[in-house]
Amino acid sequence: MADIRVASRYVKSLLALAVEQGALEEVHRDMQLFSLVCRENRNFVSLLRSPVIRHENKRSVLKKLFTGKVGPLSLAIINIVTHKNREAILPEIAAEFHNAYNRHKGIGKAYLTTTVPASKELLETMQSISKKLTNLQTIELQTNVDSDLIGGFVLNVGDQQIDASVRSKLRTLSLKFEENYFVKKD
Repeated sequence: MADIRVASRYVKSLLALAVEQGALEEVHRDMQLFSLVCRENRNFVSLLRSPVIRHENKRSVLKKLFTGKVGPLSLAIINIVTHKNREAILPEIAAEFHNAYNRHKGIGKAYLTTTVPASKELLETMQSISKKLTNLQTIELQTNVDSDLIGGFVLNVGDQQIDASVRSKLRTLSLKFEENYFVKKD
């Protein structure tokens, strides 16, 4: 939990600096690249978090990996964090930067779970519903396929959930059958 707080402080500073210097989009792309590298390579994350590997070696690996691939502002934050011996929180910084970017730009997130891959029409409908629920112009819709729903969909937008799945309806029906109104209770 403490790492997330520390990461969020770095993110706030990085976001403010990126906006001030007009490099917000570039830094956002860089942080997405860093997150992608972390997601696709567990060994890289293990290297960053390892107490056995010296900080100079971690700094050298980061420099070789990202020099020429990310902008100067992103390299600067990586350099600052590694000089403070906090490279273990770099994945959290990259992930949290995306959330801060979305808040800054007024972009909301929605999660759609269906039993089969969603059609283009369904995605557009869910985008529209999500926009109405959040009053935001842009929604980042993430989809997931879960055959356990049996049918229908589940849409999560912020703290709201629309559960129109067959599984949910069967569960509700099962609970109603458990209530027997014809048997006298003592």
